[in-house]
Amino acid sequence: MVRNSCALSLVTGEPFRISNIRGRRPKPGLMRQHVTAVEAACVISGAECSGLTVGATELEFRPGRVTPGEYRCAVGTAGSTGLVLQTVLMPLVLADGPSRLVLEGGTHNMLAPPFDFIERTFLPVINRMGPSVSARIVRHGFYPRGGGRIEVDITPAPLAPIDCIERGEQLGVAGQTVFTGLPFEIAERMLARARRDLGAWPDDAFAVRELPADQGPGVILMLEARYANVTEVVSGFGQLGVPAERLARTCAARMNGYIEASAFAGPYLADQLVLPFVLAGGGSLTTVKPSQHTLTAIDIAKRFTGLRIELTRQGGGEHLLTVG
Repeated sequence: MVRNSCALSLVTGEPFRISNIRGRRPKPGLMRQHVTAVEAACVISGAECSGLTVGATELEFRPGRVTPGEYRCAVGTAGSTGLVLQTVLMPLVLADGPSRLVLEGGTHNMLAPPFDFIERTFLPVINRMGPSVSARIVRHGFYPRGGGRIEVDITPAPLAPIDCIERGEQLGVAGQTVFTGLPFEIAERMLARARRDLGAWPDDAFAVRELPADQGPGVILMLEARYANVTEVVSGFGQLGVPAERLARTCAARMNGYIEASAFAGPYLADQLVLPFVLAGGGSLTTVKPSQHTLTAIDIAKRFTGLRIELTRQGGGEHLLTVG
């Protein structure tokens, strides 16, 4: 709600107020990454914001004019750099000049898309819509240490409506465990369980990558299915007290579920594409069962734009999202 509201406010010029922020979460109110995301929205536009503190449950935002340029934003914790990027990306994509972002904080942490998802799944669809956005990771940042760094170059262009209905033929699959500061056998066990549950995948599709110890500790399993028109990346983050095998089993089940379906977008890509599709004024996509994030993104977009957005169930359990 916070990041999409900021992006839509900057593009439409409409101010907003949100109350009871994250009211049902164990720790209600804004977290550090949310504060940084709103601060970034203010920096690129001269927007004014009241109530912007960690833990705040109410926020009022008055947008300014987006100015392209070079910007650096540091979360200061392992808070997600990806969520900060998603707050300012669309306003800068629609700006009147190129921009460069340097974002520091978490790159691979729970409850947020890892950098690999943004680079391989999300940005290719955005680039099909007209802009040119490239991202590179300079340093990984795992929870709870953070300290990661990504760099993003944006060449703006009007967003053109597109239809994302068919995946196309499958081009390949891959599974990788990336770890740092932990015993190798944890990463190995995680990958072994994923290999077992993804029985049809070839052995050479799997790999283990160890990063320098000062970038951790942390471990993530990433499973990738590449199609002609889209790439899906499913991830599972190592957690204290959660066996590696359990994490891998859940991750593999999610990937198997996506492969067995026929929809273009997985649940996370679908919720992230609502914003650019709305700003393009049209488009359509098929998705697996929509998440609460997707439904929330649709509701917010309707409030800011008044556009018609429909989500209809299709045969086989997939859903069709149409905008405009």
